[in-house]
Amino acid sequence: MDQKLFLRKSRLKFFTLLFLLCFIPHLSAQNKTVQGTIISATDKEPVIGVSVVETGTTNGTITDIDGKYSLQVGSNATITISYIGFKTQNISVNNRSTIDVVLEENALLLNEVVAVGYRTERKADLTGAVSVVDVKDMMSASENNPMKALQGRIPGMQVTADGNPSGSATIKIRGVGTWNNTDPLYIIDGVASTSGMHELNSNDIESIQVLRDASSASIYGSRAANGVIIVTTKKGKKGALKVNFDAYVTASMYNNKIDVLSSKEYAQVLGQAYINSGENPNSNNLGIVYDLGTASDGRSTIKNVYFPEYLDKAKTMKPANTDWFDEITRTGVMQSYNLSISNGNEKGSSYFSLGYLDNNGLVKYTDFSRISARMNTDYKLLDGLITIGENFTLNRTTEVTQPYQIVEAALIAVPFIPVKTDDGSNWGGPITGLPDRQNPARLVYDNRDNSYRYWRALGNAYINVNPLKGLNVRSSFGLDYGNYYKRTLTYSYQDGYVTNTTNKSTMEQAHWTKWSWTNTATYDFQIGKNRVETLLGHEMFRQEDINMSASREDYITQNPDYMWPDAGTGTSEGTGKSDGYSLMSFFGKVNYAYDDKYLASVTLRRDGSSRFGKNNRWGTFPAFNLGWRLSQEKFMENYKDIFTDLKFRFGWGQNGNQEMNTMAIYRYYVTDYGKSDPTWNAVWGTAYDFSGTGSGLLASGIKRVQIENPDLKWETTTQTNWGFDFALLDNRLYGTLEYYIKNTKDILYSPGYSAIKGEGAAKWYNGASTENKGVEFSLGYRGKTSFGLEYDIAGNISTNKNKVTKVPDAVLNDFGGNGTYDNIIGRPYGSYYGYVADGIFKTQEELNQHPKQDGKNIGRIRYRDLNNDGVINEKDQTWLGDPYPDFSYGLNINLAYKNFDLVMYFQGIHNVDVVNQLKYVTDFWSVSDTRSNKGRRLLNAYDPVTNPDSNIPMITNSDSNNEARFSTYYLENGSFLKLRNVQLGYNIPSHILSKIKLSSLRTYVSAQNLFTIKSRSFNGVDPENPSWGYPIPMTFTFGLNLSF
Repeated sequence: MDQKLFLRKSRLKFFTLLFLLCFIPHLSAQNKTVQGTIISATDKEPVIGVSVVETGTTNGTITDIDGKYSLQVGSNATITISYIGFKTQNISVNNRSTIDVVLEENALLLNEVVAVGYRTERKADLTGAVSVVDVKDMMSASENNPMKALQGRIPGMQVTADGNPSGSATIKIRGVGTWNNTDPLYIIDGVASTSGMHELNSNDIESIQVLRDASSASIYGSRAANGVIIVTTKKGKKGALKVNFDAYVTASMYNNKIDVLSSKEYAQVLGQAYINSGENPNSNNLGIVYDLGTASDGRSTIKNVYFPEYLDKAKTMKPANTDWFDEITRTGVMQSYNLSISNGNEKGSSYFSLGYLDNNGLVKYTDFSRISARMNTDYKLLDGLITIGENFTLNRTTEVTQPYQIVEAALIAVPFIPVKTDDGSNWGGPITGLPDRQNPARLVYDNRDNSYRYWRALGNAYINVNPLKGLNVRSSFGLDYGNYYKRTLTYSYQDGYVTNTTNKSTMEQAHWTKWSWTNTATYDFQIGKNRVETLLGHEMFRQEDINMSASREDYITQNPDYMWPDAGTGTSEGTGKSDGYSLMSFFGKVNYAYDDKYLASVTLRRDGSSRFGKNNRWGTFPAFNLGWRLSQEKFMENYKDIFTDLKFRFGWGQNGNQEMNTMAIYRYYVTDYGKSDPTWNAVWGTAYDFSGTGSGLLASGIKRVQIENPDLKWETTTQTNWGFDFALLDNRLYGTLEYYIKNTKDILYSPGYSAIKGEGAAKWYNGASTENKGVEFSLGYRGKTSFGLEYDIAGNISTNKNKVTKVPDAVLNDFGGNGTYDNIIGRPYGSYYGYVADGIFKTQEELNQHPKQDGKNIGRIRYRDLNNDGVINEKDQTWLGDPYPDFSYGLNINLAYKNFDLVMYFQGIHNVDVVNQLKYVTDFWSVSDTRSNKGRRLLNAYDPVTNPDSNIPMITNSDSNNEARFSTYYLENGSFLKLRNVQLGYNIPSHILSKIKLSSLRTYVSAQNLFTIKSRSFNGVDPENPSWGYPIPMTFTFGLNLSF
């Protein structure tokens, strides 16, 4: 019995032991600990809050503030790594104890939350034409204005800028709709603005969204007709204290120098003008002596030229060979330094930054500097029931701008005039026989102290209350305050015979205040597959402007520290005015999604503006959107590996515009005493000398300056948009396609002064209409090669066709044409109207066969007789072109290999008509400023013997053929392709950084505007800047980014 019991117990122990042995692997797997660090591939920083889950279970954890995690899993388990904005990764443990992970950004980011107007929405739910800017790519361009860095990156958005140190730029979105202000609306942390983006520190920007169509922008109603750009600045993030420092230095140079005549070449062209005009070149009154010969055709030829020892009778100036471009330009240097400190936890976050930028421009003494400070904070109270916060920036900018058209002044300055007189006591200047043009070197030097100073405070304070799940109530007060001050000093001078004996100090000051109070409530909920997001809001806005100026003449000494108004002894003047308007708004929006497949959105906004009369004060702006995510349908499940995301969009909406004079609806009068001696020299003045003595205090009257129009109403833009978004092959191939029709009616417009209408006839009108149609397409491909090269190549192309569809009869003549049947209607706004140049006359037979044309002669421009009446006159003018390209395009290339990264960005426009202003002074001796210097193209001018094949008109002393008239001779193809930016960066390896206690360190070199490919038919310097704007430089930059 005992033996049987013993055997039974022995068997039980054996089988129990065998059973337990079978589970040893399982038990050991449950106790395996895997740990590691998760960092971002973008900045090599640890990522906080990353989800690490054992696949197929609820066993998981998240990373701490150092990006570290620890989790017990089976040795053969798989862990899933996921975080919003990054690609999800499934990694097999394979019995490893340490697994470090590098998270790669998910470029599609369908779950990314983006700002779209008073709230945020998932990117996957967007149904309007919204572009999300890659801020990292934008920052690769060392621009002090973030908007300039967007040139060509957003389809349908045109950014125009020259090379001025401040980086100011003009932006148009989807063509020209309105005629009085085409600037988009900027929303900076919820505060509305229409200008001054160059005052914003780019390093503080977290995200930028561009709302291009009316349906997405309609939530901003009356201010959104030109599109909306939403800028969100950085905030503190949960985790340990983080410090970032960024710095770069940039050198810029003028690589598109205009070729002008040297002193000897100038004398040769001057002499040739005399010869071609049948005159003796030695009859010039400049003292230049010509050694003449005789050509085979009997005409005189120039064998040599001689300048006098001294140019002036006082013998203060000897002939020189001055390169005036070199005298007014230099190598520009820009420096930028930025420091930011941020941190956060469950109870709040903070972000603080300081920035300094100084840009010494290409033109001597021009300069732009900016000091910026930003503080963004938020705090959660009562366990998250209430959140309070603020976003605030304070900027101080100063700038010395270039003297008016200084580039033109340098081009036409005569080269044989020296910069200074022989003894250095005075500036060189024109002598008798030369135009009274000022010394360019003196202009830039005397302008050196004429800087403005501008303080700008921009930001908001807000409170959020979350009383119920899904309900958020927010109240925000925003302020945009600007304080502008400038003192302009005008010095007495002597430039040759050009003198100014009066010095003057002018002081200008302005205060611009904009405030807004915005109250919104959002309620989001989901019932089954139905997801609803709602928004209701109310907003008040007020803008007040105060401007004043004062001046005083005659100062004993020309010391800037002395030239204040109370030190002057001469005439003083003062002016000032104030202006302002108010806006009241109510708005609402509902977004609906069913099963994340079918999307709809409805928006309504109603605005009331004090700028309009009581009958038209309020405007209503509706919009709606529809979307279909085809890729979410069940029948597409088997094609997910090909069609990752497909979405069709449709939108319709209306926006308004009220940008006009705040007094436009009124008739108003002003007093205008006049200047200098009002009796004998009053221009538009109303003062009158009743006594007839010509002196003393005079009586001042008033004059009308505007006719009232109380019936002015809102300008309205209606836009229809079709869109298609796609991502294929696991997001490797991606893009968007848009088509839009944008109609603007009741355009607000004030024509310029017309002698026919007379003084005081200014008036604002409604009634004009325009149409813009366009296609926008972007396409990109990203991937990684077998040897580790990562690449992302994206391009975009867009077209816009503009035409005027209606113009009130009262202002039809202001837009070219003959004002009747041949007018602007049906043509692009801003179209060019003039004569058709048809080469030049080269034979007497051509002259004889051509219709009557006053001044025609051999070597002169031939104009077409378009109406075939045998006479060339104003009736032969026609429409010649327009300032809009056939299409614009951009190409962005991002490459990364190990610790290196390379960015290249190309931008261009195709087939655009530009007016080459330079040809007025490079191709003619007598059309503009006769005897001023000209371009070297004149050396290749037509000559019947030495250069019979040239199409540059013959050099003569007079413009008898009226070749200054606008014609196709000045209209050229402004197509170009530019390498906007190329940057090579290197990230210092982490094992080196750990030794110096840094979390990241990146150095880079970059260059901008390295080359330009332009049309062969363009004869200017830069088709992007075909007139006298600030030169666009080529720049080279070295910089670093570090954090710890």
